[in-house]
Amino acid sequence: RAVLLTQRDLELVIGQAGQRLGAGARGRVRLQPGLAVVDASLALPRNPWGGWLNLHAVLRETSGLPAVQQLRVGRLPVPGWLAEAALPRALAALNLRAQSDLAKRIVSRVGFRSQALVLAYAWPDNAQRSMAGSLLAPDDQARLRRHADLLATLATSLAGPKPRPAVVSVTQLLQPMFAMAAANSHDATSAALENRAALVALAFLAAGQPLAPLLGAPPSPPPPSLLSTAMAQGTRPQRGPEMRLRNRPDWPLHLLISAALAAEAGSPLSDAIGLYKEVSDSRQGSGFSFGDLAADRAGIRLGLAARRDPLGLQARLASGVTDDDLLPMVKDLPEDMQEADYKRRFGGVGAPAHQAMVREIDARLDRLPLLAAGR
Repeated sequence: RAVLLTQRDLELVIGQAGQRLGAGARGRVRLQPGLAVVDASLALPRNPWGGWLNLHAVLRETSGLPAVQQLRVGRLPVPGWLAEAALPRALAALNLRAQSDLAKRIVSRVGFRSQALVLAYAWPDNAQRSMAGSLLAPDDQARLRRHADLLATLATSLAGPKPRPAVVSVTQLLQPMFAMAAANSHDATSAALENRAALVALAFLAAGQPLAPLLGAPPSPPPPSLLSTAMAQGTRPQRGPEMRLRNRPDWPLHLLISAALAAEAGSPLSDAIGLYKEVSDSRQGSGFSFGDLAADRAGIRLGLAARRDPLGLQARLASGVTDDDLLPMVKDLPEDMQEADYKRRFGGVGAPAHQAMVREIDARLDRLPLLAAGR
């Protein structure tokens, strides 16, 4: 198969790559027949030499993956052959060797056209295991599988009689999940990893998405369970509990997806995705909801707290919380506004009236002690 990428697509990839590596990144890509010219600036940690590192690269089309024709790092020119030789070590230092190996196996050719890149690829026979290995290290897969198995047990115990599933607050799942996370944590670093796994597993359950692409093949066949089978097959359990937050079935999704993204990638990405979803809803669907946006922003704080104060958050959630600890009262906030109505009343994203509502939401979240570490 082949996919066509524009210059703008590739510039977005550079920005996202910078976030994944924990640094800011800006990039410009110019594509022409046979060549790609890439200029990128990477944010550096505090140092005496400056805040940004500028890179200039010219990539040449080949019969397979592109070759480096020119490279300049800051003001230092680097021969193409030397850049090619140093690339494996650079990828290993960035912990990207697995992704690089997968790309080499899948991508057969990259072609440069005028303002477009054509990428030809073929999936390997063991695509799921290959993707899992590139997405998560074995320790992370094992950690996530452990949390998914606990969710399976909880789903079975909380499942209601057919045909109506049990309705549970998201807090009923958070408490045992983070109790187990605390039991498997021996310091702040391991606690942050356990917290991330718990939030990701919960987010996938809330979204009804399969965890199998992230988990790969288990080391040994796990005991059959309602949720693990359903999640592996990409379906929801027939008698699994329906999560609610303040008696709303949609707010757990907003809260947990944003929390997982914040625990994984940080606030800017979570903020952008949450806001994008609300703008999309205003154009097609239920409409823009400041209540949904409040749940998004509460989730971001929860995910950031899971990273910044991992042991403290574990102790608080493991002891038990209520809906009031996760989300303030927001039923008075405007909801279900279609795009025209939303723009008439609030002027659009970033307008003063919209920002005033965001400040009001943040003020209400500020009064929740559980989310203090995510402010």
